[in-house]
Amino acid sequence: MINMYEVSETNEMIEHENLDVRTITLGISLLDCIDSDLEALNRKIYEKITTVAKDLVSTGRDIEKEFGIPIVNKRISITPISLVGSAACRCPEDYVTIARTLDRAAQTVGVNFIGGYSALVSKGMTKSEEYLIRSIPQAMAETERICSSVNVGSTRTGINMDAVRLCGEIVKATAEATKERDSLGCAKLVIFCNAPDDNPFMAGAFLGVTEADAVINVGVSGPGVVKKALEKVRGKGFEELCETIKKTAFKVTRVGQLVAGEASKRMGIPFGIVDLSLAPTPAIGDSVAEILEEIGLERVGAPGTTAALAMLNDQVKKGGVMASSYVGGLSGAFIPVSEDQGMIDAVNIGSLTLEKLEAMTCVCSVGLDMIAIPGKTKASTIAGIIADEMAIGMVNQKTTAVRLIPVIGKDVGETAEFGGLLGYAPIISVNEFGCETFISRKGRIPAPIHSFKN
Repeated sequence: MINMYEVSETNEMIEHENLDVRTITLGISLLDCIDSDLEALNRKIYEKITTVAKDLVSTGRDIEKEFGIPIVNKRISITPISLVGSAACRCPEDYVTIARTLDRAAQTVGVNFIGGYSALVSKGMTKSEEYLIRSIPQAMAETERICSSVNVGSTRTGINMDAVRLCGEIVKATAEATKERDSLGCAKLVIFCNAPDDNPFMAGAFLGVTEADAVINVGVSGPGVVKKALEKVRGKGFEELCETIKKTAFKVTRVGQLVAGEASKRMGIPFGIVDLSLAPTPAIGDSVAEILEEIGLERVGAPGTTAALAMLNDQVKKGGVMASSYVGGLSGAFIPVSEDQGMIDAVNIGSLTLEKLEAMTCVCSVGLDMIAIPGKTKASTIAGIIADEMAIGMVNQKTTAVRLIPVIGKDVGETAEFGGLLGYAPIISVNEFGCETFISRKGRIPAPIHSFKN
C-alpha cells in the first residue's frame, strides 16, 4: 500500500526540487474505429477519443489538488494511425484529414499532445504506411497537438533502410513546412528503433497493438531531486553515490505509482506502467546535465561523461523497479538538448558535440533528442544520422530514437526557439562529408546475429 506518509516525505522534493509527475497518458485503442469509409472513420475516431478521455484532464487536476503533486501534462496515445487508416486512406491527403480530426479531439478534451500519428515499418512498408509517412509534413504544419513517430528498425528485424532514406526526406520536408516557427514540426516527429508499446512520453508515444482497449501510463521525473540528493555525498565513493541515486529514484517512482493508481481507480481504466525516466525541462535546477556535473564532470561532454551517464541510468532503473509493480516505457535518463539548460550551456561552450551525444545514447534511455542542426543539412545526411542511431539500438537491444530539427534559415551559432517544455536550442554543427551512396542502397540491414534466440 502507498500511504500519505510517503507523499508527505516528498513534499520538500515537490516544493523545492522540481519533482513532478511529468504526464498522465491515457492510451486509447482505435482498432474498433476502422472503416473503409474515410468520413465514417474520422467520425468514429473523434467520438471514441472524446468519450474515453472526457474526464482525463479533470481527474488529473483533482489528484493534483488532493495530494499536492504537480501533474504537468495530461496526454493521449493511440493505436498507430497507419494501421487504423489503411482501409480508408488512398493517398497522403486522406491521412491528413485524420490528423485534423485527432487535433480537434485533443483540443476538445483539453490535452496538450496526442501521440500515435505513427507507422511501424522496421521490416517492410505497405503502401498505406508510406502514405502516412509522406503525409507527416503537411500534418505537422496544419495541427498543433499531433505527435508523430516512425519505427524503422528493431533487433529482431534489422533496419529498413528504404524507410530511413524516406524519413530523412520527411524530416527535411517537415522543417520546410514549419519554417516560420523555427521548423517546430520536427520537434514533434521521432524516428525509432525498438519503439516500446507503452511509452507515455511525447513525441514518441503510441498505443501498441498488444495493449488493452484503454490504459493509464504515467511518466515521472525528478532530475532536480537527484541532483539535490547527490550534493550530500560529494567526495564519497561510488557505493554511496549509487545507493543515493537508487533510494532517490525509489521515492520519485512511488509518487508516480500513487498517481497512476489513483487515476486508474477514478477513471475505471486499467493501470499500465510507470515510466521512471529522468526527463529534464528548461527550468533552472531540472537538468540531467547538472546531475552528471555533480557526479564529478567539469562540464557534460568531458571525458567520463558516458560512464557517468551509464551509471546514473542503471541506478535509476534499479531504484525504480522496486517502487512499482509495472515499470515500462523508456525508463532511465533523457538527454534532450533543447529541454535541458545544462545541455544547452555545454553545447554553447563547445564541451558537448553531436558525436559525443551519439556516444551517450549507447547507455541512456532514448537517443539524439531535440537537437537543432543547420537548416542547410542534406536529407541524406539526416538519414545517415538516423541510420547510425538505429544501429546503436539494434545491436544493443535497446530503444533509440532521433528527433533532429534542421532549422530552416539558421546555422551554427544561432538559436532556435520552440517555447514551453520544448525550450530552445543552439544550432549544433553536423559532419558535412556525404553519405549519399550508402543511403541510396535499397533494402534492409539484416538483424544482428544475437537476435536469433528462438
